[in-house]
Amino acid sequence: MMVWVDGRLSEPDEARISPFDHGVTVGDGVFETCKVVDGTAFALTRHLRRLARSAAGLGLPAPDDALVRKGVDEILAAEPGAGRLRITYTGGVGPLGSDRLGAPPTVVVAVGPSGAWEATTAVSTVPWTRNERSAVAGLKTTSYADNVVALSRAHDEGSSEAIFANTRGELCEGTGSNVFLVLAGRLITPPLASGCLAGITRELVIEWVGADEVEVPLAALADAEEAFLTSSTRDVQPIHSVDGRSLPAAPGPLTSAASAEFARRSGADLDP
Repeated sequence: MMVWVDGRLSEPDEARISPFDHGVTVGDGVFETCKVVDGTAFALTRHLRRLARSAAGLGLPAPDDALVRKGVDEILAAEPGAGRLRITYTGGVGPLGSDRLGAPPTVVVAVGPSGAWEATTAVSTVPWTRNERSAVAGLKTTSYADNVVALSRAHDEGSSEAIFANTRGELCEGTGSNVFLVLAGRLITPPLASGCLAGITRELVIEWVGADEVEVPLAALADAEEAFLTSSTRDVQPIHSVDGRSLPAAPGPLTSAASAEFARRSGADLDP
């Protein structure tokens, strides 16, 4: 697969970024992942809007929207069969520490195949928490070490996703997904104040299907009548078990309705 780095399309083994890039040394960067449908990055405008919000949250200069779109167009023209696309935007060359030098940001656009998710999935809760008061709460940064550790644990337990609470013990999010659940017939999802990422698929499900943003304890997930994950690669994926405990329905009626509506609306509009 080709990659696009700072305006240049090249083979992966020819692409170069500095070993002093702040994204490499201290994780000073943000990113977006889009699914690719028929050679088009789905919901690209929303993703670029969130990329800009995340960059602002880190104090990085605003990404050049036209330049990033050019990179997306060029790599998708070169790799029309790609299934997913990632835009990475870092602080550029910096010192071996947390200070910045004011160097130009680095922009990387890469594509790859889209893996197939199971029709339903198992999730595991983890003992570590999201800090809803963190300076980077809700930002999609390249600092993913917490997620790597948590996801590895979930995989060891036979799950495809790890679920975090926040420091208040409230349900928050997965390592790369948002969580919806049905309690007493009501579709709910944690609010952004919980520290969860403002997921693009989450946003569209709320707009298209309707869901209430409600603070609930982490334990509510195991008591849910239905539950599902959302992400740019999963779309709407029903959860069939939590920590080894089976949920009553996977998919249940509200999950099935959400999945069908998301498929219908997203299929009709690739940049909603």
